[in-house]
Amino acid sequence: MDDGLADLLHRVVMLMGEAARRRADDPDGLTYSQIRLLGTLEEIEPATQHRLAQALSVSDPAISRALRRLEADGLVRITVDPEHARRRLVRLTDPGRKAFHAAGKPLYDELREGLIAAGFPYERYLQDTVRLAEILAAD
Repeated sequence: MDDGLADLLHRVVMLMGEAARRRADDPDGLTYSQIRLLGTLEEIEPATQHRLAQALSVSDPAISRALRRLEADGLVRITVDPEHARRRLVRLTDPGRKAFHAAGKPLYDELREGLIAAGFPYERYLQDTVRLAEILAAD
């Protein structure tokens, strides 16, 4: 991918994230970051904290801090991996899954519908993004 296209895709992702963040941040609800974390966890659970950090492109300490709050709120459960005592596995709880579907899923759906209505090739973009993530994860 040439640098110009990579820069354009990065700007599109950042703008989409910022628009979603403005819509999702609610003093009494989940923040956009929490919605992203719960949505990602739903896709890859159970996940190690490190795998979550990789999937979200954030540091391990940032994930650890974010998970403390979600665990305290009862939205995730963190357990020791029985196959490796130094790893911790993260899973959504039923309340966490319900919170994501109540707050995050409608936001994702609205964003998708808006992009499609604007003529953005969302499904192709999603397929290409998933493929690129798989290629980068394999390296």
